Amino acid sequence: MKQEAIIAQAVIDTPRFVLRPVRGSDAGLMKMYTSDKRVAEMTTTIPHPLPPGATEMFIAGAQAGDRSEHVWVMDASNAGGSELLGVISLRQMDRGQSEIGYWIAPGMWNTGLASEAVKALVEGNPLENSTIFGSVFQDNPASARVLTNAGFDYLGDAEAFSVARNAKVATWTYLKRL
Repeated sequence: MKQEAIIAQAVIDTPRFVLRPVRGSDAGLMKMYTSDKRVAEMTTTIPHPLPPGATEMFIAGAQAGDRSEHVWVMDASNAGGSELLGVISLRQMDRGQSEIGYWIAPGMWNTGLASEAVKALVEGNPLENSTIFGSVFQDNPASARVLTNAGFDYLGDAEAFSVARNAKVATWTYLKRL
């Protein structure tokens, strides 16, 4: 029998779902959603096509004791929904700062899930950050609205490399002081 590591990480309740640590059983749904080119191309790190083992490596990294990125799954199973609606993370930086990242399953786009998750994570502030940054690709204004709806302020333009696009992409950068 295989034992799964227990992650010491906050669980955050929202009205429609909980933000909980990633578990090995999330691999199937996570792989299905991140294999979608539309999801991968709106992130910097998800490759397309998704190589074999990539999801399992991501989950193992999210469960590692020495991780710098803390990952939560949006789980609506207690409310009769899916166990995985999307993923949200905080990548620790220095001086009490983190960078937020998230993706939502395509069938759940434009339902307010991302806004609810970002607001809950910011309010919960599980890493006790003083500042949280976020960047979105400029061709994804819906994701920019998620950050501004959560009280993030526009900081400036930049660019980031997208693995799925194999190109640098123009971004908007935001910050939220806590």
